Amino acid sequence: LMGFDALGIDHVLAVTGDPARFGDLPGSSSVYDLTSFEIIRMIKQLNEGIAFSGKPLKQKANFVVGAAFNPHGKHLDKAVLRLERKIAAGADYIMTQPVYDPELIRALKEATSHLDIPIFLGIMPLASGRNAEYLHNEVPGIQLSDDVRRRMSGLEGEEGRAMGVAIAKELLDVAMEHFNGIYLMTPFMLYDMSAQLISHVWEKSGRRQSPLFHR
Repeated sequence: LMGFDALGIDHVLAVTGDPARFGDLPGSSSVYDLTSFEIIRMIKQLNEGIAFSGKPLKQKANFVVGAAFNPHGKHLDKAVLRLERKIAAGADYIMTQPVYDPELIRALKEATSHLDIPIFLGIMPLASGRNAEYLHNEVPGIQLSDDVRRRMSGLEGEEGRAMGVAIAKELLDVAMEHFNGIYLMTPFMLYDMSAQLISHVWEKSGRRQSPLFHR
């Protein structure tokens, strides 16, 4: 972390991470020495000029610490309480898991309206019907609405990507109405999908588009 600070890399997203069995090395063991709350506190401690050992550092770090938020659980109120603990630990901003339900976006805004730090809503366009089902059934922390799964069902290739972008635009419209920040995740390095969504955001916000995104 202090190496990051020396290089001027000041933004850190502090997460516990998924169990090792979901990674590229399923036979490896998960390590849970620290919770996300402890990681946040330790990073903020570096900003005070104190090393993890408790000894003083020669200079203070300048980290801006983000925390993850999974709004897909059965009890959103309990998830928000966990989020409040991360903020109390020192989180400066929040990034959500990808959201695929406009009603959940509205509920999330209502449930977090009392929080005074930035919340960036995650939007990740779906590339195909198979991609949609994999995310819904196999990836921890991601849940698709029944409507989105139905609309993506059986679609592959260009047809699947087109529907994925259309759904993402609808979600962006709702997100921009309720949140001041969003972030995009590009599936399978299909950057054209993200470029289309960026253009959509600019159009909706009335901003002048960059020539980089003109076809």
